[in-house]
Amino acid sequence: MGWPHLILLTCRETILIPTYPSLTRALAEALVDVLWFIEDCEDEQMDPDDAVKVLDGVAHLVGQLSNEQRVEFLDLIGAMAAVETDPERREFLEEFPEGFGLVEDPTCPLLHE
Repeated sequence: MGWPHLILLTCRETILIPTYPSLTRALAEALVDVLWFIEDCEDEQMDPDDAVKVLDGVAHLVGQLSNEQRVEFLDLIGAMAAVETDPERREFLEEFPEGFGLVEDPTCPLLHE
């Protein structure tokens, strides 16, 4: 993943710890990780009805964001997509705004600011 990391050296090992410029960025990363996991789950890993409930709940939640919050979230998602090295995850991030109801039109200027 394209996350910045803090390197913690211990006596026995080196540990990479993600660092974030803000709490908002950390929470956006965590939310996307959970949704990416749910989206990618097989039916044996997670009940499809439960997955739909979670995904719909998140879509409803982000649909309630103010315009300012929506723009901030779109910017974060765009920044995450720009540094993502996994092509499938990058595609998920690029489709996230439309898929979760942040924009109606994928050609929306907010996605390309």
